[in-house]
Amino acid sequence: MRPTKTVELLVGLFVAAGVLALFFLAMRASNLAEFGGGEGYRLIARFENSGGLKIRSPVTIAGVRVGRVRSISIDNETFQSVVEMVINHSTITLPADTSASIYTEGLLGEQFVSLEPGGEEEYLKDGDEIELTQSAIVLEELIGQFLFSKAEETPDD
Repeated sequence: MRPTKTVELLVGLFVAAGVLALFFLAMRASNLAEFGGGEGYRLIARFENSGGLKIRSPVTIAGVRVGRVRSISIDNETFQSVVEMVINHSTITLPADTSASIYTEGLLGEQFVSLEPGGEEEYLKDGDEIELTQSAIVLEELIGQFLFSKAEETPDD
């Protein structure tokens, strides 16, 4: 039985759709593509240590992703990490006393910025800076401090 041109065309379209689906899945899994609009506004936060935070890391409020990290740079005067974030939901208005913290998903997971809204009546606008920040906790530093404190302890006689 010889395949007809219609069957060959349908098989070709099916394979092309499968390749396209795999491409979109790969882009979504690697955080290289953001589906669903690029509207929003940008905020800036300064951290003493941004740890392993990366460009395109999630920005969350109450566990819900509302944006992404746009850029990470260093301030040459204060030597702080300057993190620029884009909040994709332009309908979200954050109070001026909002705080930003860097957390890790799980024990060894990806780092993300968590925003905690305050109670002030004034709101952050495009390009504003978040004043209240908490830097990333570096696991190696924590373990080093613990070991150092244990080494200083002297046994009771």
